[in-house]
Amino acid sequence: MVYAYIQDVPIDEATYRRIIDGLGPEPLPGALLHLCVREPDGRLRYIDVWESEQACAQAFDDRIHPAVDAALGGERPGSEPEVHRLDVLHASGALLDTSWS
Repeated sequence: MVYAYIQDVPIDEATYRRIIDGLGPEPLPGALLHLCVREPDGRLRYIDVWESEQACAQAFDDRIHPAVDAALGGERPGSEPEVHRLDVLHASGALLDTSWS
């Protein structure tokens, strides 16, 4: 079953764009969907869907944390923003193999 979460991040849009640039053009293995949306109060929120929690953890270790570190000049906070795991009951759509649902 897929792994999905919502995370509010304490960065601005310019920092987000530096992180995305640092990730490079290659897709993250196991990433099915990543949305970055602006909340009414200006905060950024990520909505992510991954093939598995393990694929997500591997992407953070291999590519996401290094890109965040570079974008923040090595000043990444000591802890991650809180992750709100989504209890996925069903998933379908063009990005998903419907046999997972």
